Amino acid sequence: MNFNNMTGLEIMQAVKTGLLPPPSIARTIPMEFVEIEHGRIVFSAIADERHTNPMGGVHGGFAATVLDSVTGCATHTLLNPGEGYGTTDLTIKMCRPMPFNKKLIAEAKVINAGKNLVISEGYLRDENGRLYAYATSTNMIIRR
Repeated sequence: MNFNNMTGLEIMQAVKTGLLPPPSIARTIPMEFVEIEHGRIVFSAIADERHTNPMGGVHGGFAATVLDSVTGCATHTLLNPGEGYGTTDLTIKMCRPMPFNKKLIAEAKVINAGKNLVISEGYLRDENGRLYAYATSTNMIIRR
């Protein structure tokens, strides 16, 4: 499989179906694709004892990493073959402490796509819709 000939959406779909391996961050922060479409991504994610902060709770970096990943992947679905992206800005609001060993749903959608910058928003909720964290992200398109 040649990445340079695949759109960002095709790459994301290939990871979801197992044709391509997931990124290594998905071993550190357990994340799995649930839904993928143009400009929108849904992950599931679970915090465990590896994600503990000094006070014994889930480290805020867990939510930050999940939200950076899901908003970035929403951007990724818009890429043309051979293009990449990088996060230039990530703003997160924590709404309540992250739970351990509970499936959370991370959803992101692109809210503005320009020539060089893509803005997306993401939410981290439990299966009942309870909001744990919210983010906005700006990604720069990298053309090779």
